[in-house]
Amino acid sequence: MHLIVGLGNIGEKYELTRHNIGFMVIDEMTKNLTTSNINKSNFNSTLLKSGYNLFSKPTTYMNNSGLAVGSIKEYYKIENENIIVIHDDLDLPFGAVKFKIGGGHGGHNGLKSCDAHIGKDYIRVRIGIGKPQDKAEVANYVLSNFSKEELNKLEDIIPHTIKAIEALKSEDIDQVKSKFTLK
Repeated sequence: MHLIVGLGNIGEKYELTRHNIGFMVIDEMTKNLTTSNINKSNFNSTLLKSGYNLFSKPTTYMNNSGLAVGSIKEYYKIENENIIVIHDDLDLPFGAVKFKIGGGHGGHNGLKSCDAHIGKDYIRVRIGIGKPQDKAEVANYVLSNFSKEELNKLEDIIPHTIKAIEALKSEDIDQVKSKFTLK
């Protein structure tokens, strides 16, 4: 079983923000699947099941995402090697897509929370959102909406990312890196 987690914030106001790229990927991945909704309050998540896959959008807001990931992992006894977390990355240019296992959180509070609840050795799908000129603007930047031009580009980036996630379920991460990394 794989747990695929998209990081983001709940609520309409955050729907098209840079911080919600993980939610956007999960929404696209699940829109044509036959899924069942799993309602357990301690999961703190919108959780869908399709076959041997669980798709999670934590409802804890970004900074506490690890609560949801940890409770789902524990309940279903999922190993970290089968947990894929999709998140925005300020340190990558807009549209870049990279993959890694473990590493630092780079100041990303969603990753920091996941690391605290399940450790660091899970698969990360990093989607570049670029960064503002001024570091003091980071919080406003990640919570701002994608531009129209960026949304148009995401129409190619998100399906590419989904193909990579499908490959991560059966291929070695190095193979996926060589086939699917976008710079």
